[in-house]
Amino acid sequence: MIDLAVNIDHIATVRNARGGSEPDPIQAALIAEKAGAAGIVCHLREDRRHIQDKDVFALKDTISTKLDFEMAASEEIILIALQLKPHLVTIVPEKREELTTEGGLDIYNHKKRFKDLTQRFHDKGIKVSYFLEASEEQLYTAAEIQADIIELHTGHYADASNASIRQHSLEMLIRGGNIAHSLGLQVTAGHGINYHNILPIKEIPGLIEVSIGHSLISRALFSGMENAVKDMLKLLS
Repeated sequence: MIDLAVNIDHIATVRNARGGSEPDPIQAALIAEKAGAAGIVCHLREDRRHIQDKDVFALKDTISTKLDFEMAASEEIILIALQLKPHLVTIVPEKREELTTEGGLDIYNHKKRFKDLTQRFHDKGIKVSYFLEASEEQLYTAAEIQADIIELHTGHYADASNASIRQHSLEMLIRGGNIAHSLGLQVTAGHGINYHNILPIKEIPGLIEVSIGHSLISRALFSGMENAVKDMLKLLS
C-alpha cells in the first residue's frame, strides 16, 4: 500500500478569494485524515498566496497524522519551520511569478548550503525531504547531504504531450526510484498526479507515498473531500 499525503493549499486559495474564513483548510485536513490520508501537506509560500502563517500552526496543533511543511529555502521560512517543528519539511524551488512549482531543486550545485540546512533541521528533530528531478547527480547529492527522503518531481510525466514522452518520463522516474532506494533514501513522489495517471506511478521502486493536491481538491468540489480521498486510496491500494 502506498500512502497518500493530501495537500490542502487550494482550500486556502478558495478561502482567500473572498478574504473570509471559509472554506477552512484545517477542517479539510481533518476530513482527509478521517478518510484515510496518512499525512497533510501545506506550502507556506513567500508571497502567502494560499496557506497563511496561522494555518500552519493550527494544522500542527490539530491534525493527528504527520504535517509535511513544503517551503523554499529562504531564511524567513526556515525560521518559521524551526519554530513550527513539523514532522517533515520538504524543500522546493520557488519563484514569485510561477503558477506552481515548475521543477526539481538543484542541490548538486549548492551542496554545502543544503547540507548545512539539513543539519539545522536535524538538530531540531525534523526530517528533511528534497523535491528533485530523477537525476543521478541530484539523488547522490541527497544521500551525501544526509536527506531522509526525496520527493521525485512527476510533473514531466504528468504534463507529457504524447505517450512516448510520458513513457520516457516514467522510465526516468523508475530509474530514479531505484537509485534513491539503493542509497537508503525514502522515496515519495508528487506534482501533477491525478486519478487518470496515478497507476503507472506505482511502478516506481521503493515508493512509499504520493503527495496530491490540485486534482484531489478539484474532485472534492463535486464529490466531497472524504470521497475524493477514498477514491484516490482505492487506486493506490
